[in-house]
Amino acid sequence: MTAPATRNRLIGLALAAVVAIVDQAVKLWVIGPLALRQVGRIDLLPFFDLTYTENRGVSLGMFQASSMETRWALVAVTAGIALVVLVWMMREKKLGEITGLALILGGALGNIRDRFELGYVIDYADFHIGTFRPFLIFNIADAAITIGVLIILARSLLVRDKADSETGDTPRGDRHNA
Repeated sequence: MTAPATRNRLIGLALAAVVAIVDQAVKLWVIGPLALRQVGRIDLLPFFDLTYTENRGVSLGMFQASSMETRWALVAVTAGIALVVLVWMMREKKLGEITGLALILGGALGNIRDRFELGYVIDYADFHIGTFRPFLIFNIADAAITIGVLIILARSLLVRDKADSETGDTPRGDRHNA
């Protein structure tokens, strides 16, 4: 029988793989059967469309890969970040933290594969309220990364403080006052 921490890490690895696979499958569907690359845009709902975009930068389109050197530099940097996230995930024990990190890792792998194979990331999800777009056009990998970061932030701000107060621990600087 596996230890709970090992089981949680295996769940995290499986979740990361599922996110990366689903991301790639949807991208293939978008550019294949839907032919979004040729069509450009498909109106679905009053607040959501499919709009084909090639993102040659990173988050928010920053650091555009305008040459082969910058393309491979972005692949290397994002792969390095993914490796750090993987190591972090393998050191964690609780499923909550592992889940957030797994979403980040799976999303990163999906986008790294695009950038490695194509030189850009395929984005297609276009959420809007009228002409207002609270987000840039994104994909499943981007959504997974965002949700993963929010989980990590929420758990670091809320869950750990609650666990410390339940055990009666006081911050190190306040032990002499307790």
